[in-house]
Amino acid sequence: MGPLLDSILSPAFGFAILRIMTPILFPTIGVAISSLAGSINIAMEGTMLMSAFTGVIVSYFTKNIYLALLAGILVGVTMGFVLGYFHLKLKADIILSAIALNMFASGFTIFMLFLIAKDKGTSISLRSLVFPDIHLPLIKEIPIIGEILSGHNLLTYVAILSIIFMYFLIYKTRLGLRIRAVGQNPDAAESVGIDVKRIKLYSLLISGFFGALGGLYLSMGYVSWFGRDMTAGRGFIAVAASNLGGHLPLGVFISSLFFGLINAISIYLAPLRLPSEFTHLIPYVTTIIALTFYSIRMTRKKKAYKGKI
Repeated sequence: MGPLLDSILSPAFGFAILRIMTPILFPTIGVAISSLAGSINIAMEGTMLMSAFTGVIVSYFTKNIYLALLAGILVGVTMGFVLGYFHLKLKADIILSAIALNMFASGFTIFMLFLIAKDKGTSISLRSLVFPDIHLPLIKEIPIIGEILSGHNLLTYVAILSIIFMYFLIYKTRLGLRIRAVGQNPDAAESVGIDVKRIKLYSLLISGFFGALGGLYLSMGYVSWFGRDMTAGRGFIAVAASNLGGHLPLGVFISSLFFGLINAISIYLAPLRLPSEFTHLIPYVTTIIALTFYSIRMTRKKKAYKGKI
């Protein structure tokens, strides 16, 4: 137990938390923005899979990481558009539509992986480009802090900066004001001339954008290949993290950091020779427990509010 505790208290563990947090933070931001508009996007699992797969394939054939990034983002935004089309235009239930997209993405990526790489498991035979690691000037020289904060993949820093972007988008722009207005009271928003459907669609497109970055990080930053269903529930964890964070920038960051911490702990428990099923289960059990406490808290708030009326 001593070596395990030393490992958890080491700078490497802090580094691991930020690294593991990245593919959770991106989709959590996406879910939060769509939720603020009243159209929660739970198709993040499928969005991340499609973008992760697209990035690897495009980078392999073009040998251009910028084209891979662009292609992955376009696919993610398209997933948001398709979800919006089914929900807003065809009046389909957004939850059922999202589930359908998740199932489609899982099957489609496996099928295409087999066609291109002749493998239903991973794309290791296809040499993928990866986003570079960035060593921060000055910060990297600071003991402990430099070891934790410097040397991460480029997209990790983009994810952290995205929290600032989310804040300015939601609180400092006209679009952000309209997103919040539509989410809080769509009828009132429509009465003052806001196109509710358009704002909801914009929120889903932005959501797809961030989901795409999360998927691209998984296949071109976290590792350098695409694997079957490699999102491993991160899209659903993002929904939990967004709710726990109240769909607000700081809350979203803290909740994503929390789930990154839990995932890191589950990895560091591996040397204890615990059953792998147990360590893999820890993040998901934690998600259920966290959502349970969140639901209890929200129920109490609602009861307290009704008692004052």
